[in-house]
Amino acid sequence: MNVLWIIIAVLLGVAALLGTVRLLLGPSILDRALSVDALLAFAVTGLGAFAAFNRDPTVLPTLLVLSLLGFVGSVSVAKFVARRTQEDDDDEQFVLPVVENTVEEEGKTS
Repeated sequence: MNVLWIIIAVLLGVAALLGTVRLLLGPSILDRALSVDALLAFAVTGLGAFAAFNRDPTVLPTLLVLSLLGFVGSVSVAKFVARRTQEDDDDEQFVLPVVENTVEEEGKTS
């Protein structure tokens, strides 16, 4: 049982480290939101494994709160990005298109 706990802890630690790297290096807000969501999932998994190994049901409310926090955070970021994208599209509708001036040369034969 201790070997299994060590394996789970190492795997979750490596996953959390990779998620933290994506959080710090992510070029867009969606990358960062995805990494925060993944980090919360790793925390829920770790706490769930802890509760299962110790047969401790007192951790379940914490798991529920973390799960809801991850869901609400993901939905909030998705709405923010959708609203920002919609505003960018609305701004582009009022931009006049650039028309190149072309002068036709009359009477020119090749």
